[in-house]
Amino acid sequence: MNPDSVYLSSEMPDRADHLWRYTSWKKAHPTGNVREIPDAVSTPKIVLKTIDGSSLPEGISLVHEQTDFDDLPNEEIITKSFMQSVTKDSKFTLSVIPKFKSTTPLVVDIQTDGDYCATHLCLEIGRLAEFELVTVIRGECKWFGLMRTGLTGEGSVCNDVLVNKLSKGVTLRVESISIPRDSQFKSGTVSSGSTLTKADLRYRMFGPGASLNVLGSILSAGEMSLDHHIEIYHDSPETFSRLDWNSACGGSSKTVGTGMLRVSKGSAGADAAQLFSNLLLSSDARADSIPELEVSEHNVVGCGHGTASGPVDENQMFYLGSRGMSPSESKSTLIAAFLNSTLSEMGGDLMHGWLISELEDDLNELGD
Repeated sequence: MNPDSVYLSSEMPDRADHLWRYTSWKKAHPTGNVREIPDAVSTPKIVLKTIDGSSLPEGISLVHEQTDFDDLPNEEIITKSFMQSVTKDSKFTLSVIPKFKSTTPLVVDIQTDGDYCATHLCLEIGRLAEFELVTVIRGECKWFGLMRTGLTGEGSVCNDVLVNKLSKGVTLRVESISIPRDSQFKSGTVSSGSTLTKADLRYRMFGPGASLNVLGSILSAGEMSLDHHIEIYHDSPETFSRLDWNSACGGSSKTVGTGMLRVSKGSAGADAAQLFSNLLLSSDARADSIPELEVSEHNVVGCGHGTASGPVDENQMFYLGSRGMSPSESKSTLIAAFLNSTLSEMGGDLMHGWLISELEDDLNELGD
């Protein structure tokens, strides 16, 4: 069946589903009518460039077509079929040749347009490639859908960061990445935009030596609602993963972080952990974090999870005040330090400096 038929014939999910426990599919749907697939969905303007404006190195390209991959993580049928339907004319492939290397971070700049806008971006990364990539979403569309699928090459090293800078509206993000033998993949999420975000992020390691690091720096202010669901699959021996997710919540906003860590039988020597940390900046702000484990292999290095939530530390505020900082400056400094603990791990110095400059205004808003 084509994606339209698959979606329309499927049973719609309810709040009993782990994925939709905090943000219903009706809220994430562009029209709210879950039995409808809107026709007027525009294609965003997408540009590939370097972070410093220099010429693109040879060996990387962005083309308006889709590449299909096998061995992708288990996907949620509702969002997968829906996104395939609304992006049938908006499929792009970022192709990286084997042994490609770039010391300058690369940028996929996505400029949204219209009321409803969506795209499907496929990552095709060759073996032994090494580079840093940041995808930035901008614009003022009412609803934006982003589907990313990809397969990294054996022995590749990739730092991949997504920054949501949409000024309003709803963002639906669906991601499915597979990581083979001896491949290192770092996935960073920086979210400071959209009124409502629902993200379903899934990663699968299917070869010995595969390594994954998932990082989040989430800035939530006003009445924003940012919901990120992360699933990590260990499907091979000697695999490694870490999930570190930091959320700062101000105003009457809400953040949700749910993590599912699955270690399949036969994945001996797997080493996995996940930690969610939340900084509550007002009495009306709310943060929910639910780490979960499903371990079917007894011979593992370790599988741990944890979560922590709390306000700004008054002792630290007092200390900074005693050094001449105003209460506003002290609070902004502590918020920045909290978010920077994951932000600084997303890439090298050039990437980190660029991310800080992109988030400066949002950090100031949280500190007010």
